[in-house]
Amino acid sequence: MINFIIIAFSIIAGIVFRYTKLIPKDAHKTINTWVLYLALPAVSFKYIPKIQWSTEMLFPALSTIIIWGGSWIFMELYCRYKKYSQRSRSTLELASGFSNTSFIGFPLIMAYYTERDLSIAIICDQVLFILLSTAGIICAIKGNRTETKGIKTSVVFKRLVSFPPLIGCISALVLSFIVDLSVAEPFFDKLVATVAPLALFSIGLQLKFKGWQQQIYQISVASFYKLILAPALVLMAALLLGIRGEVARISVFEAAMPTLITGSLIAEQFRLNTRLINLIIGVGILMGLLTTGIWKYIMDAIAL
Repeated sequence: MINFIIIAFSIIAGIVFRYTKLIPKDAHKTINTWVLYLALPAVSFKYIPKIQWSTEMLFPALSTIIIWGGSWIFMELYCRYKKYSQRSRSTLELASGFSNTSFIGFPLIMAYYTERDLSIAIICDQVLFILLSTAGIICAIKGNRTETKGIKTSVVFKRLVSFPPLIGCISALVLSFIVDLSVAEPFFDKLVATVAPLALFSIGLQLKFKGWQQQIYQISVASFYKLILAPALVLMAALLLGIRGEVARISVFEAAMPTLITGSLIAEQFRLNTRLINLIIGVGILMGLLTTGIWKYIMDAIAL
């Protein structure tokens, strides 16, 4: 129960601080720096050395690809039917193809399951970032009306190798075979403890809902795919492949997370419909707090 209280308290505190202007306008950027550069890498150092590697551990990576591939097909059909522009299609793909696996996913996993299960969630998160930095960027370029030169491979590579959580993940994986990292576990514990409250507080600072009525149909379609269809696809894949237990549950649960906030930053950078994706993020977070509980119930009911 305390984890759910922390989730609600942190998000509400962020909303209150923003509306009362008790915190600078761009304060969330500073908070995100702490989470990205220190707290999330600490998660890797704490949990990756404890992973028991097996062929089943490939499924979290596969689940992330399934979500993105399903989004590409779904939005292709929907946008053709509605005769939307490439700009709108790219915006909707960014909004539906990438889950908020860390800022929302990690706190909710700790609330519904155990901290130990973060070792599985880390795999989802790192593969998601690789996809976002490649397929996501390409998608954004296609929707940018002013982009004519494309993007260099070196730029994509630099984005990948400079991402702090990915650096932390690789470093933890390599060092775990060389030195005993358990000595530093109390230190990592303290850093990991900051992920949930600070990440959720940051989200509260950024939540915006103004103007949602005018774009309710696009918000509904993107949210339907992200919160309902995406986890359903991963669940079906798990059942077809005979994957059960923690690996399957956490993969489906991460698939059920709302839209990744970083998608908004990419949409802004490439001049997509930033207002729409921000609304999808805001609405998705609130709806996701309910739908993730429903997916937990479904998985328990079928004994996944």
